Amino acid sequence: MKKFSFELEQILELRNFEKQEAELELGKALAVENEIQECLNAIAMKYASLKQSMKGSLDFNDFMSLNRHNQLLDSQKEDYLNQLSQAKLVTEQKRKILQECLKKTETLEKLKEAKKEEYKKAVEAEDSKYLEELSTIHSNSSNLEI
Repeated sequence: MKKFSFELEQILELRNFEKQEAELELGKALAVENEIQECLNAIAMKYASLKQSMKGSLDFNDFMSLNRHNQLLDSQKEDYLNQLSQAKLVTEQKRKILQECLKKTETLEKLKEAKKEEYKKAVEAEDSKYLEELSTIHSNSSNLEI
């Protein structure tokens, strides 16, 4: 019997390639999200640092400087929050694409396994039939010798 071959193997390979590409794209989107989150964390640290540096100060100029820095940080924070919101939308889109790729790949993998199982059963049946024929031939030749 010929070797097992899956007639949709090329399509399965294409689906696997698409899945890998989708995984890479999702990874990139998550990396962008993480970068933005790190920037937001840095802003939070700057807030804390400024607040700490102003402890005990009663100088009006210090308070004005703190206020300007806080306004700048607020503006940066808003920009980063907007970017994070957009990045999360992109990430969700990439995640949906990956889920669709996984579903298509899984379906083909299951079909391949089912076809492989059918093939194995056919090979076993053929082997069994061949062994049965050999056994019959052998028993007939043994009867002739007696």
